[in-house]
Amino acid sequence: MDLGLNGKTAIVTAASSGLGYATAAALAAEGARVALCSRDLSRARRAAAQIQADGGEALAFQADVARMDDLTRFFGEAGDALGPLDILVCNAGGPPAGHFTALGEEEWSTAFQLTLMSVVRSVRLAVPLMQAAGGGRILTVLSSSVKKPIENLTLSNTFRPAVQGLCKSLSLELAGDRIQVNGLAPGRIETERINQLDDALAARKGRSRAEIRAASEAQIPAGRLGRPEEFGRVAAFLCSPAAAYVNGSVLLVDGGAVTSL
Repeated sequence: MDLGLNGKTAIVTAASSGLGYATAAALAAEGARVALCSRDLSRARRAAAQIQADGGEALAFQADVARMDDLTRFFGEAGDALGPLDILVCNAGGPPAGHFTALGEEEWSTAFQLTLMSVVRSVRLAVPLMQAAGGGRILTVLSSSVKKPIENLTLSNTFRPAVQGLCKSLSLELAGDRIQVNGLAPGRIETERINQLDDALAARKGRSRAEIRAASEAQIPAGRLGRPEEFGRVAAFLCSPAAAYVNGSVLLVDGGAVTSL
C-alpha cells in the first residue's frame, strides 16, 4: 500500500534508537523528509546516516526533549530546514522504574518533564508549522500502561495516561485546523529499554534474563516480543493520509497482551 507520505515533512523526537528510530525509518522509507533529535548529537547523526544509507531522507539535531530551550531550538532549526510541518511524532525515553515508596521528588519531577511536558511543548511548537501546512498528524508514543498498570513502573503508569488524556483533548481542539492526534501504545517490543527493565527485574528476583523473558513471552498471545520495525510501520500508517478518519484514538501494538476491552 502506498501510504501517501512521499514528500511529507516529519519531526520525530528522541529517535536515535528504539521505537523513535523505527518510526523515523518507516516514515523515511515511505518518502517523508524526517528531522530527528537525540540528546547525543553523534547518536542522532548515526541514526540519520543509516536512514540515508537505506534510501531515505533524514536530518539530525541535538535536543533533550525534557528541556524547553532544547526543544525550541530544535523545532526552529527543523522548521527552517523542512518548511511547513506535516507530521509530529512525540517520543521520549521511558521514565525511571521504581515502586511508589522508592521514588522521590527528583524522580517525579524528571518524569513530569520527560514524559508529559515534552509532549505539551512539542505540540505547542509544532502547531503553527502544521497550520502553515494546512493540517497535519500528531502521534504520541505511549505505553500499554495506559490500559494496564505495569509492575514497578509507577511513573509510567501515572504520566502515560496523562499524555493519553492530553491527546484526546487535542484531537477535539485541533480538529478545526485539520490536525489529527492519536496515540500508539507499545507492549513489549525488543528495545534497549526492555532489555534494561528485564535485567533489573532479573536482578531483583535472582533469575536470569532468559527466564524473565520466557515468562514474559508466555503471557503474550503472539508468543514473542515485538520488533521495532513492526511498531514503526503502524506508526507510519497512523501518520499518513491512509488513516484520514482516525482521530483521538489509541492503538495497542502489544501482540494481544492487554486483554481488557
